[in-house]
Amino acid sequence: QGAPREPGARWTEPGCRSCACQGGRVLCEAVNCPVTCSHPLPAPAGGCCPSCSGCLHEGVARAEGDVFSPSDGNCTVCVCLAGNISCISPECPPGSCPSASPADCCSCQPAKCSFRGRTYAHGTRFSLDGDDCTICICRGGEVECSFAPCPVLDCPQHQRHLGPGQCCFTCRDPPAPAGCFVDDNGVEFPVGQIWSPGDPCELCICQADGSVSCKRTDCVETCPYPIRIPGQCCPDCSAGCTYMGRIFYNNETFPSIRDPCLSCICLVR
Repeated sequence: QGAPREPGARWTEPGCRSCACQGGRVLCEAVNCPVTCSHPLPAPAGGCCPSCSGCLHEGVARAEGDVFSPSDGNCTVCVCLAGNISCISPECPPGSCPSASPADCCSCQPAKCSFRGRTYAHGTRFSLDGDDCTICICRGGEVECSFAPCPVLDCPQHQRHLGPGQCCFTCRDPPAPAGCFVDDNGVEFPVGQIWSPGDPCELCICQADGSVSCKRTDCVETCPYPIRIPGQCCPDCSAGCTYMGRIFYNNETFPSIRDPCLSCICLVR
């Protein structure tokens, strides 16, 4: 570079070349970097040789003494020591395990269950032969059995029934009503009975389900002076006439109250 050098002097040129002044000549060669660690850090800016003062693992720089887990396994623990990576993995016992979980470090298969001559995988639910009321499940090599849950019934105790082959009680259908109770005095009408509740124009019938259905009768008057018979809904035009509060029968004559010289007659049509 044009700078004078003392005989025997050594220096580093750009590009990581090591030079020396020997016998008035400059001798240069590539810098030799002996790496004594397995995961050295890259050479720092302006330097030529990697450094074992830390570790480079999977593209990530680790400081001296840093403890970490690699990206491909959360159960392996690694440490950076003098540029070297040392990892420890858990020792998994052989055979099955109680349950399989993605978070477990050891990969294992849950134990199967042998029960009454049959083999069931972990988590399998089954019922006993001839007994659908008992539900069993295989858990880690052990069989747990319990009775099938039954629904809560809203019927009284005397209406509950356990049929053949059933696990749970069921409610019987309530008996069909024999008639209709229409008042607080206990008056009962049989199914199909028709009666009037007090108004002759209203008729009621006792339905098969124990309910009462009532309907009013619409009267059509076909004469101007019909007779109203007690207990009968519609006025009667066939029995006679009602005139000014008095009842006259068919073909009966009577003087007009408004005009004594005028004679009236009741005619039934």
